[in-house]
Amino acid sequence: MSAYRQSPFANLTPVVKNLLIINLICFLPFVVMSEQNYHTITLWTGLTYFNSPYFKVWQVFTYMFMHGGWQHILFNMFALFSFGPILEYAIGPKRFLSFYLICGIGAGLLQLFVQAIEVHNYTGGFTLQFPELIETYQQAGANGQALYDIYHIPVVGASGAIFGVLVAFGMLFPNMELMMLFIPVPVKAKYLIIFYVVAEIYAGLSPTAGDNVAHFAHIGGALFGFLLIKAWNLRRIQ
Repeated sequence: MSAYRQSPFANLTPVVKNLLIINLICFLPFVVMSEQNYHTITLWTGLTYFNSPYFKVWQVFTYMFMHGGWQHILFNMFALFSFGPILEYAIGPKRFLSFYLICGIGAGLLQLFVQAIEVHNYTGGFTLQFPELIETYQQAGANGQALYDIYHIPVVGASGAIFGVLVAFGMLFPNMELMMLFIPVPVKAKYLIIFYVVAEIYAGLSPTAGDNVAHFAHIGGALFGFLLIKAWNLRRIQ
């Protein structure tokens, strides 16, 4: 028997490989910096509410390359590693990169839209005057913490783009059987992806205390992924 074993990274496609590298490089500050210093970086690169004093236009792009912890980045990069190469082979590198970035940007835009609705529900408007922010938080009572989080805690992560990839995979390879942890039998891609999307919709509409996941960013990525596959008239492959 040959002692040679092919590296699990040997079949990585170029765009997926570079996306993995970029995400890992952007995660290095989390590894080497204190939590406070890393938070300062994410205030510049993560996605903050458009009326927040920290908002910058480039955040709609840069937020998808930042992550909030080991579990966060490992889950996203594992999904990209697992599903990305097959999709890139199917639609081509240039289109795959465009698809990934559009889904990530679309996810961020939907998240901002939902935040605007939340701010309006709490205050009756879409913007707050900066000198009165603290007073507004205090007057909002139970909603004060939610308002504070919207204005001060940035959204980070590739999850929106990843959900676009998952939806595209499920649409183009609906009958491909996948083996998942804790599930002893193979599951067709279309059922697994539907489950994930429905779970995110439920979680987004029924938030629980302490849930800091941007579920509507995930939904936005899935939505844009679906629309792009339809707009590009891509047909199912398997």
